[in-house]
Amino acid sequence: MLNDPIVLLVVDALNAENIPFLVVGSLSSNVYGVPRSTKDADFVIELGSASVTSLRAHLPAHYHLDPQIQFESVTATLRNIIRVEGSPFKVELFRLSNDPHDQERFRRRVSATVEGRTIYLPTAEDVVVMKLRWARELKRPKDLDDLRNVILLQQATLDWDYVNEWCDRHETREVLEEIRREISTSKTIGGGP
Repeated sequence: MLNDPIVLLVVDALNAENIPFLVVGSLSSNVYGVPRSTKDADFVIELGSASVTSLRAHLPAHYHLDPQIQFESVTATLRNIIRVEGSPFKVELFRLSNDPHDQERFRRRVSATVEGRTIYLPTAEDVVVMKLRWARELKRPKDLDDLRNVILLQQATLDWDYVNEWCDRHETREVLEEIRREISTSKTIGGGP
């Protein structure tokens, strides 16, 4: 999914404007877990003194960047949305927040090369931490499924001290431990135990 033409065009636009970014949401969990389809791409961007509307110069005419900033109530962040004519797929550009974990996962981002482009992703540990937060706050089964799959496939390489520290801060440690127990007994990939 990182090589989706819509995603790549937005990456090109961000790189052209030197806007630091991080691909999050289901696209990042697809990298570390079991890929699933999605109808959107979520980016965290650090605008600094840049303007989000500067991206328009690098996007095709059928990409519509809404200049109106929206408040996203679940994450308490600001975002702009890019819609593509003729496609249900959308791109959400979330501003980097002052939340300590948002700052830390952005600082720890890792790069990957996709079709000759540099794309920045959170670490697997930060995907786990965020999926736990979203699963708790949004109560979305797909986030729990993503979380189980990332843990199942990455558990041997995860920095568990780092994950546990953030889970303790976010009060999600109990859910994490429950999922780890489920995984240790079931070892299934897909839609849960």
